[in-house]
Amino acid sequence: MMLKVSHIHHIAIICSDYQRSKTFYSETLGFRIIAETYRESRESYKLDLAINANQQIELFSFPAPPERPSRPEAQGLRHLAFAVDDLDDCVAHLNRQGVATETIRMDELTGKRFTFFADPDGLPLELYES
Repeated sequence: MMLKVSHIHHIAIICSDYQRSKTFYSETLGFRIIAETYRESRESYKLDLAINANQQIELFSFPAPPERPSRPEAQGLRHLAFAVDDLDDCVAHLNRQGVATETIRMDELTGKRFTFFADPDGLPLELYES
């Protein structure tokens, strides 16, 4: 039997500086805030952000979270990729916001263009032209 998954619902990210990451994901990347909750018992914020109608990012803060290797070749989740229609426009937007992007490359398997950048905690993020 195969699971009947329709789409990825959310990606959960734990950040080191909640306000900085909230600004990055909601203002720099432009993801719409759905809900923001402070959980007093955990001393933790949970911010729900809409990427589109089907996918979300859950941004969490926790007191003193341990660091995790985030280099693209570290074991575990390699990176988070966002599909975009106009890669050049998106790169220009990020650069105007002070976000450094890597040189645009070509996926040798698909012929699609892509680039990487990082969130405030160094999490590797990718823009992939669809």
